[in-house]
Amino acid sequence: MSDARPGHPALQVRALNKSFGTFKVLTDIDLSVDQSEMVFVLGPSGSGKSTMLRCCNRLEEPDSGEILVGGAPLTGSGVNLNAMRQRIGMVFQSFNLYPHLTALGNVTLALRRVQKLPRETAEAAAREALDRVGLADRAGHHPAQLSGGQQQRVAIARALALRPEVMLFDEPTSALDPELVGDVLAVMRDVKAQGMTMLVVSHEMKFARDAADRVIFMDGGRIVEQGTPEQVFGAPREARTRAFLGRLHG
Repeated sequence: MSDARPGHPALQVRALNKSFGTFKVLTDIDLSVDQSEMVFVLGPSGSGKSTMLRCCNRLEEPDSGEILVGGAPLTGSGVNLNAMRQRIGMVFQSFNLYPHLTALGNVTLALRRVQKLPRETAEAAAREALDRVGLADRAGHHPAQLSGGQQQRVAIARALALRPEVMLFDEPTSALDPELVGDVLAVMRDVKAQGMTMLVVSHEMKFARDAADRVIFMDGGRIVEQGTPEQVFGAPREARTRAFLGRLHG
């Protein structure tokens, strides 16, 4: 069940700043993602996209600023980080599956360790999550027996099984062979259709055009431009956005 407060965005970032040593990675990031919205974040390498995403569940600790999930603070003192992280699922570029566990075992593990569910309850929830990503028939397979795309879909199932309010995707298809990308994107599209709120860092431009509600362009640790896919791709306002998109299509 969602703990989101009525009327609040699913995810809100306010005046977020982050440095690594003397290098300023993020500068005054303000971002709001509404319930059931899919927001795509685009930008060149080193623009701060992944760092921003990792700050959104405090895998990276912000230097300053505020992050709220469903109106509840994720930053600040006294936050139960383990409880809050269950509200924010994250899917990484690398699948991070345990090779000695089956697909079912990988998805069940967090349910048992984090949510302390009994084995039968956890396995039922895990099977349901695997079914959602089209892998019900691969529950007994180990990662080495699965394609890269199937492994990433297991990773998505693992995040979905915890029933988060928001899903963060950090370049979820960049480690995949091109012919495997479509299956993962199809799962993401289905998850969105089921009402999940999603913040996605990706270079899959066609998917962003087709599936995103809003597109954000970052450069130099700042949000340079945001708008609908039609606006950002079709008539970008900022010269930096036009240059970036021009190089991609050049």
